[in-house]
Amino acid sequence: MTTHSHPPRAAVSPDLVREAALDLFARQGYHGTAMSEIAAALGIRTPSLYNHMQSKQQLLAEIIDGTTRAVWADYEAAITGHADVTSRLHAAAEVYALRHATHPREAVIVNRDVSSLAEPLRTEVRTLRRRHERAIRRLIQEGCTDGSFSVTEPALASFGILELCVSIAHWFRPDGRLSAEQVAAHYAEFAVRIACDGHER
Repeated sequence: MTTHSHPPRAAVSPDLVREAALDLFARQGYHGTAMSEIAAALGIRTPSLYNHMQSKQQLLAEIIDGTTRAVWADYEAAITGHADVTSRLHAAAEVYALRHATHPREAVIVNRDVSSLAEPLRTEVRTLRRRHERAIRRLIQEGCTDGSFSVTEPALASFGILELCVSIAHWFRPDGRLSAEQVAAHYAEFAVRIACDGHER
């Protein structure tokens, strides 16, 4: 009698639970994903999930809070060492675009499911996101003051730049013609052109 051996299933860990939740939340939304679906993706029973996590809300909180804080850390690191405002805006847009190309699932969840967070984290996350937008806006305002930029509505320009980068998460494919880094570099140029409002630098 022939027996067939199967490779052992990877042991379930908090990281694997988070990975399964990332996939499902990004595709189906937080409210559209049942705990039983996360368990099924891991090949375990639903009660066993609680050996590796506290709740579905905890998973969402970790994903959104961690991503939002990482975006701010990216921004702070990107602008460090750049003396002129044009270089700072270019670097800030480039790192934001790159994150959306390389972390599309997190980007989709953050931008769609933040309202599903429980308080007080929902307010904390929204405050941090506003800080990032205002930081981009201040760069544009600074450039308008010193003559580097000429856009007449810095607030609209900052929203436009951020939304442009956010859209990358919806269409970018790693096997496409351009790499994530190349796309991010192009979008950084687009950001500066928006701030220049069509005028030559």
